[in-house]
Amino acid sequence: MDSMSASNQDTPSSSSSNFSPTSQANNHSSSNSNTASNDTLFSPPSSLLIVGSGVFGLSTALALTRRPEFSACSITVIDRSDAASGVFPAPDAASVDTSRIIRADYADSAYAALGAQAQLQWRNKSKPTDLGAQGRYTESGLLLVADGATPSPNTPPTPPAKLDKTKLTGMDYARLSWANVLSLASQNPDLARHIRELPDTTSIRDAARTGGGSSGTWGYINEGSGWADAGASMAWLYEQVKQTERVTFVAGTVISLERDGDRITGAALSDGRILSADLVMLAAGAWTASLLDISTQAVATGQVLGYLDITQEEQDQLNNMPVILNLTSGLFIIPPRDRVLKIARHAYGYLNPTPLSVAPLPLSPSTATSNQRPSLPRTSLSDPTLTIPAEGEADLRACLREMIPIPAIWDRRFSKTRLCWYSDTPTGDFVVDYHPEWKGLFVTFGDSGHAFKFLPVLGDKVVDCITKRRPTEFEGKWNLKPVSSSTAPFLVTEDGSRGGKVGMVLADELAKNK
Repeated sequence: MDSMSASNQDTPSSSSSNFSPTSQANNHSSSNSNTASNDTLFSPPSSLLIVGSGVFGLSTALALTRRPEFSACSITVIDRSDAASGVFPAPDAASVDTSRIIRADYADSAYAALGAQAQLQWRNKSKPTDLGAQGRYTESGLLLVADGATPSPNTPPTPPAKLDKTKLTGMDYARLSWANVLSLASQNPDLARHIRELPDTTSIRDAARTGGGSSGTWGYINEGSGWADAGASMAWLYEQVKQTERVTFVAGTVISLERDGDRITGAALSDGRILSADLVMLAAGAWTASLLDISTQAVATGQVLGYLDITQEEQDQLNNMPVILNLTSGLFIIPPRDRVLKIARHAYGYLNPTPLSVAPLPLSPSTATSNQRPSLPRTSLSDPTLTIPAEGEADLRACLREMIPIPAIWDRRFSKTRLCWYSDTPTGDFVVDYHPEWKGLFVTFGDSGHAFKFLPVLGDKVVDCITKRRPTEFEGKWNLKPVSSSTAPFLVTEDGSRGGKVGMVLADELAKNK
């Protein structure tokens, strides 16, 4: 059996007994946020293996190369990419697509502030090598709407000191987002004039700039938000990492994490190779549950996307439209490019229970894996015949009829459909933490369908957490949550932003297509 080994030095140990907040240390951090800390010192590993090259994996790899603490650390990234193509991440990764929404519009003020930081870098376009250049970012504006009782105009809500996301409706989320972006813009007149309340359906229709389409009963438009070409942006990020000449990329499929007692020592690949490292960072997104039991923390859900070929005349009619997102239905449309219109749904999603030939790592060395059939992605890469359920397609077409006033496209055949796989957590918060039961294991998962926009700043925040200086605004949000033997498996995200039905099983819904 081939083996690649970097070092046998000890890794920084995590907190020990239960899923308590990760301890922090007084080490250097590039973050501008305040950081929590205690007397637990961070000792940099001599080698670090990142399993996964999506937004979490690649942005962290880049941030590591820029931190002096890791100047002597060898960094390896492993992913399911084709070795012959030399392209990371894999083509069915959630981060590889035609477009993703870029916004600071969040009900949670911590994510709103982080989104605003990211937007500053997305707007950089002065050089071809800047992130936002060459069509990678378009500031089209974001029309954020919801359905429900129409509130009184000019009355932004006061965000609560402690936000209970599980109690939010789509209208709550939209109005709190409005309040947060107004707060962010309060010291910047240029940003402030980009935000406008839309208190009725007529004003929403006018702001949509489609010639008659509308959605929702209340909303606002933020002309300072927009969308990114996700595939091109990930290619840009990959090139940035490669140019450091500090990171080794390995193409292969990880089938299990290697362990020695209660310590994780590396990863085993399907071809028999073993990659060893002092610290392993699991950044496998919706595939995480195939390697680690996270059944009480997160679940993989499939979300429907449809792509429609349109004529030049139709594109001309839609050229000035903003991104339109309805937080009650979860349906949204991205402005077209190259005569392709994308329609999607940010929903509770489909579950895909999948039997595993190799059991994932259990919650602790003393327990057995609790879930042998976790929900895992089913994509066109593994199943070329895969389509989307009729239920999802019907919702996408309802979105077209509501938002786009061009009858000729309402029933037009989709040129392409796709399932995009989220790693969903109960509140939509990310998990960025040392595993308390497995030494030498750091985990990042729970993108919950909204991590991509943070591409230019996320890696620095992850490295802050690795060096045990988690930003205080994410303390309690990004931690692994406490579990016990009675903790039930998690199945649904409730953060006010989801539409659709709860608990749909992909195989059952696909069977209804016949």
